[in-house]
Amino acid sequence: MSRILLVSYYFPPIGGAGAQRPAKFARHLIDRGHSLVVITGSGQTGRTWTPPDETLMLDVPAEVEILRVPGPEPEVRAGAVGRVRRLLRRDTQWARWWRSGVVRLGTGLTDVDVIYTIMSPFSSAEPSHELARKLGIGWIADLGDPWALDEMTAYPTGLHRRMEIAYMRRRLRTSAAVVMSTPEAARQIVDTFPELSGRPIVAISNGYDAADFAQDTIAPRDPDKFRIVHTGYLHTELGLQQHRHKHLRRLLGGTVPGVDILTRSHVYLLEAVNQLLAHDPTLRDRLEVHLAGVLSETDRTIAASVPVTVLHGYLSHADSIALMRSADLLFLPMQNLPPGRRSTTVPGKTYEYLATGRPILAAIPPGDAHDILEQSGRALLCPPDDVAAIADSIAAALAGRDADAPRPHAEELVESFERRELTRQLADLMRVVGAESRAKNLPVDLAGVPR
Repeated sequence: MSRILLVSYYFPPIGGAGAQRPAKFARHLIDRGHSLVVITGSGQTGRTWTPPDETLMLDVPAEVEILRVPGPEPEVRAGAVGRVRRLLRRDTQWARWWRSGVVRLGTGLTDVDVIYTIMSPFSSAEPSHELARKLGIGWIADLGDPWALDEMTAYPTGLHRRMEIAYMRRRLRTSAAVVMSTPEAARQIVDTFPELSGRPIVAISNGYDAADFAQDTIAPRDPDKFRIVHTGYLHTELGLQQHRHKHLRRLLGGTVPGVDILTRSHVYLLEAVNQLLAHDPTLRDRLEVHLAGVLSETDRTIAASVPVTVLHGYLSHADSIALMRSADLLFLPMQNLPPGRRSTTVPGKTYEYLATGRPILAAIPPGDAHDILEQSGRALLCPPDDVAAIADSIAAALAGRDADAPRPHAEELVESFERRELTRQLADLMRVVGAESRAKNLPVDLAGVPR
């Protein structure tokens, strides 16, 4: 079996969805007989995107060699200094620390067959290419979010977006294969960068681990309450900022026209709940809205205006799943898009929501997430910004009309997102890239590689 170098800044003891993907793949690659060395960050936690979750280390086998870029990590400066840096497209001290650290730790690893890099940060592309060149092997770029093609990303101007797309093109040209987390994102890569079509460009989704659902652990609850649950990040502040500057952003061309990020928050859900409470005040004694994840002060202030909200803050992965399983209705919000546009993203929580078997209220645009949930038959689907439709969906769920019966092959659909199956797809891709590294001119069997 091959020896794999996994490059991922997000890795336990950091928690959250960004760390779950590399941790789960590390575990299942070891189970398949591969050996693994991980280059990751210092393990510093406590920032918005790096909550601590020591329990995720339980997923990482002892056989995995972990090399950490030593800290302390440089601060990423915000405010006016950060805005000027973005305008001038200047590197941060943090990015330089990360890139140089990856190269320094990886240069001596002469027994590696393939480099697999999970981004973000997207600055991981440069050291991955440098290591691949030094070691004479290929590297696989797993983008996670679709980088400069992401409809949620705001740039200072349209020129900055075009420059980032050009930078993305240069970096991806150095890779041996590209992994996206959704089929729509993979299609957009091919459409935007047709010169990459000679290499594997595949969709390997986020997913769920069946072992996490093997225990019937459910968070304590009042059986007389109807519980709505949302887990993960809310993008409230980013959405409010977008609303404040939307006219300037539209003029400068730094955002995708018609995209509304505020819908990827609890704002519209709580407006719908307030409508229901105004219509039927007795629901105050029956309805609960639970929010779990890293919450900003703005998130908390908005939630406090609705009397039925329960705030948990960040929960360990295991506790988050237990809360999901206690839900009568799981809430999945996404960004709103202009007519005719399909989203390139599927929130990572979608797959674990499906694995719980609980009904889902999905306020989402057209795209892969919508397709998956529609096929499952387990979701009430409505537009992201339609408060009345969200309220109607909650009322239907309260009345016991929460979702269609699961459709034929729904279980097979959900099982296709189990981490072991996703790891099999990844291992097949690694086999191809490793073979090409060993024998550039030999034909390679692409059978089994996801397309």
